Amino acid sequence: MNKEELKKVSDSKITKTVKKGEPLFEEGDKLNGVYCVRNGVSKMSKLSPNGKDQIVKLATKGEVMGQRSVIAEEHANLSAVAVSDMEVCFIPKESITNTLHKNPNFTLEVLRHMAHDLREADDVIVNMSQKTVKQRIAEAFLYLQNFGVDEDGYFVLTLSREDIGNVVGTATESAIRIISEFKKKGLIKASGKKLGIKDERKLKDLAEGF
Repeated sequence: MNKEELKKVSDSKITKTVKKGEPLFEEGDKLNGVYCVRNGVSKMSKLSPNGKDQIVKLATKGEVMGQRSVIAEEHANLSAVAVSDMEVCFIPKESITNTLHKNPNFTLEVLRHMAHDLREADDVIVNMSQKTVKQRIAEAFLYLQNFGVDEDGYFVLTLSREDIGNVVGTATESAIRIISEFKKKGLIKASGKKLGIKDERKLKDLAEGF
C-alpha cells in the first residue's frame, strides 16, 4: 500500500480488547471486516458433524483473520476464540475491497498470503492421514514452544488438554493418556495445567517417526 492507502486503512481501523475465552467471530457469521492480531493468540476452529471442534490453526501477533470470507463474500468457515487476552485491530470490509480494486500489488500480496494458508491446510491434512496421534501430539508440543516459555521452562501459552486434542484431531481422553505417557517417559513435564518440554531431542525423534 502507498502512504495514502495506509492512512485510509489506519483511520478506519478499530482497536478491540478481547478477553481469554471470548469469541471474535463464529462459524457462519457474515464478517464486515478482517481482524489483525496485535497481541495474544486466537484458536481458529471448525465444528465437525459430530459436534467436535477441530482447531485448524492458532493465530498470533501479526496474523490476519477473516480475509478469505471477506474477499469471497462468504460466511465465516471457521470460528475464532481468544485463548489468551488479546488486542486486535478490526479493519472494515470497504477499506480492504477498495484497495484490492485499485492496487494490484496489494492484491498480489493478499493472494500470496492466502496461498500460504492453503499450503498450511494441505500440511494439516497430510499429518492427519499419515501420522499417528502420538506423533501429532509431539509436534503440537514442539509448536507450542514457539510461543515462548517461562523461567521454569513451561509454555507461556496454556492450552487445555481438550484444546490439544482438538489441535491434533483426537478425543480429549486420548490426549490426556498420551500426555501422561510422555510425562512418564521424561519427554515432557507438567505442573497443573502448565506443560513444557523436558527432552526436546527425543520428542523431535518421536514426531519424525524415529
